[in-house]
Amino acid sequence: MTLPPPTPGPRPSILIVEDDANLRLGLQDNLQDEGYEVATAASTPEADALLREREFELLILDVMLPGEDGYSFCRRLRAAGLRSMVLMLTARTLEEDILRGFEAGAQDYLTKPYRLRELLARVRALVRRVGTPPSQLMGFAGFSVDLGRRQLSRAGGALIELTRTEFDLLVFLLRHQDRALPRQEILDAVWGQDVVVDPRTVDNFVSNLKKKLGWTSTSGFTIHTIRGVGYRMEMEPMTKP
Repeated sequence: MTLPPPTPGPRPSILIVEDDANLRLGLQDNLQDEGYEVATAASTPEADALLREREFELLILDVMLPGEDGYSFCRRLRAAGLRSMVLMLTARTLEEDILRGFEAGAQDYLTKPYRLRELLARVRALVRRVGTPPSQLMGFAGFSVDLGRRQLSRAGGALIELTRTEFDLLVFLLRHQDRALPRQEILDAVWGQDVVVDPRTVDNFVSNLKKKLGWTSTSGFTIHTIRGVGYRMEMEPMTKP
């Protein structure tokens, strides 16, 4: 277990929970080079000790840990009120394993072997989401979303008519862009946890939303279908709000 030395000025803090010493140290070095404050733990008891001392913006959590696995650990932390973002790392690639990660409370899931650039991009996306106050106006790819008036318009001012559910779905995708969103999580957030809806309903609404936005392969955004999981909204680098 290591704690980083104190440094001047606030920096995003990350806790790496990984039992493989080489991977743990390699991740630590690369993230510190990117300007993050990084602590590491080789097991869940070590991680528990660090989490009792302070909060972290992001946990990078290996699934295959000795003793308590990453799924159980994440689930336990969420039940205890953990607010940090969680990125799970694992060699497991089956859809049910990925779903288990999201159901345990992770925001993202990356399979090994992974490319360093992809991991760093996902870390940046998750850290950006921490503590960001909601705005009344959101812009993306030539569109403007007015949360107060619940209106969507093009850059030239032309309004696009959306149903209540379509508007809520768009806002949810925008607020969680770059993250894989399971269908059930979308349903709970947009339709409500007390409403019984077929998960495939999300597919129809995403399809209708893309049509109303006039999506093509040259648009400045895309809503990726993640087979067996759900959807992920991404922006082109020059159009990301």
